[in-house]
Amino acid sequence: MVSRRTLLSSAATVALAGLAAPVFSADPIKVGYVYVSPIGDAGWTFQHDLGRKQMEQALGSKVQTRFIESVPEGADAERVIRELAQSGHQVIFATSFGYMNYMERVSKQFPKVAFVHATGYKTGPNLGIYNARFYEARHLTGIVAGKMSKSNVLGYVAAFPIPEVLQGINAFTRGARSVNPNAEVRVIWVNSWYDPGKERDAANTLIAQGADVVTHHTDSTAVVQAAEEKGKFAVGYHSDMSKYGPKAHLTAATHHWGAFYTKTINEAIAGTWKPGNLWGGFKDGMVSLAPINPAVPADVRAMVAKLEGDLKAGTFHPFTGPVVDQDGKERAPAGKALSDDDLGKMDYYVQGVASRLPKK
Repeated sequence: MVSRRTLLSSAATVALAGLAAPVFSADPIKVGYVYVSPIGDAGWTFQHDLGRKQMEQALGSKVQTRFIESVPEGADAERVIRELAQSGHQVIFATSFGYMNYMERVSKQFPKVAFVHATGYKTGPNLGIYNARFYEARHLTGIVAGKMSKSNVLGYVAAFPIPEVLQGINAFTRGARSVNPNAEVRVIWVNSWYDPGKERDAANTLIAQGADVVTHHTDSTAVVQAAEEKGKFAVGYHSDMSKYGPKAHLTAATHHWGAFYTKTINEAIAGTWKPGNLWGGFKDGMVSLAPINPAVPADVRAMVAKLEGDLKAGTFHPFTGPVVDQDGKERAPAGKALSDDDLGKMDYYVQGVASRLPKK
């Protein structure tokens, strides 16, 4: 398993210029979605399906959609993607990094279909990519967690040790340490995007190790539920998960895809769609925070609101130096932010993470 997100090089972007994109004519336009986990009522896939529904509501009879959930990131994904293309779907969204190579392969076989892949880095004449700057919201949730922790131990249940996930862990850690220099983050890897049993076990282990705030980069609500049961705090991910932990849930880093899906299909209908490379954050409306628990002090909420405004204005970057890794190596000097390319290659923990990265 590799990252949902590695950035496209500028050379590759330039190389795409001038390549012809597909032209659409059918009415209604048929749009297919490939999901890596069950839709449920919270989480990564739920947010993408919410975006699909928002697009349907906005476009009405102009669009017809179909989704397939719980598609493994393996050879079966290629079959599903190809079947959507063969059955007349003119735009296909695939929403997990492990679909990237299959999307690329099938896109070459169906040049009149638009393929749009979440979180990958490969593009083509009819293959575009999109992602959200999850790390921006992660930094703010780290501030909340750092302020609310009494043990100074924060737990993090993570899927795979890849750049996208490491960005989140490191942004969360830097946020926590910015308000609580004694905070440390402990990480357990479950090697799955969606495995509620493993996620729950990992959360319970972290709580047993002293974590009084836990969070996750996985797709289910199990970590929030475990915190509620143990009387600890939690930070949700992807969706507002407060109904699964009314007392535990401090806030969540949430993702929003509806405007992007609507814009993309409008472009397809108008015949103006071209494969792009979008990485949107707070200012683009692609990430936000869930409501903050009233248990969080007013001054902390005000601090978070101020930084959220700065993120929207582009005057604050969570990885503005000095950025120092776990081994003391400077990754960004004081006053200079990590570039998008640096973020896309992130393969280290920052200072404040107590765990060690698994060896490759």
